[in-house]
Amino acid sequence: MKVKKLISLGAIALCFLMGTNLMAQKRDFYELRTYHIENAEQEAILDDYLANAFIPAAHKHGIAKVGVFKPIDSQPNAGKAVYLFLPFKSLDQYVDLEAKLAKDQAYQTAGDAYINASHTKPPYKRIETSLLQAMSGQPKFAESKLTNAKKDRVYELRSYEAATERLYKQKVKMFNSGEMDIFEKLNCSPIFYGETIAGANMPNLVYMTTHENMEIRNEHWKQFGADPDWAGMKDLPEYANTVSRNDTKLLYPTEYSDL
Repeated sequence: MKVKKLISLGAIALCFLMGTNLMAQKRDFYELRTYHIENAEQEAILDDYLANAFIPAAHKHGIAKVGVFKPIDSQPNAGKAVYLFLPFKSLDQYVDLEAKLAKDQAYQTAGDAYINASHTKPPYKRIETSLLQAMSGQPKFAESKLTNAKKDRVYELRSYEAATERLYKQKVKMFNSGEMDIFEKLNCSPIFYGETIAGANMPNLVYMTTHENMEIRNEHWKQFGADPDWAGMKDLPEYANTVSRNDTKLLYPTEYSDL
């Protein structure tokens, strides 16, 4: 009798551990949205909409953290773009958000200037969006560990494009097999690593690291290049020619950004 009871308890424990492991492996989905703007008036309307209408509504509908970022002054698109990062627990949550916003009267009222803008005074030039799935090495997004003033920070958004799908998958493998660990070791405080499901410039992966300022950002990359773990993997034949183009954007978080 005791043996049967022990077997039953063991089976329950095994099921619990398997369930916990499956939950740990479940990966977030991300939307990375770029608002292309032409002037300060559009930027002001967009800031007001995101800060006072969209982000509060996103919180209410289950999205705990929303990131909003803008190019730092030295970037060629400074004042011309606003980046929105939305983490979703599932594709259903991603698909359902628009319908929920359409029925949210508080959101509709707070966002009226943006939602009902005239065609002669639109709040942006165009919207570009990508749908990503978190890499298995960091299946959930993370908040930056930085505590200094947001205006001084440098958030580095990188897209690594590959010549073929096979090479792209090898670069993803490289991140999951050790490249992420180097960023963590160097205190780059990464927010996310994503595999692009739909968007421009595929096949590509996208990730974001964070740094207190430009000097520290440059020092982090210097340390990365000299890191022994990087030296041990960068020239491995399986990772050869995995990046055909690196698109780097240097951003800072807005004051109302959650991340």
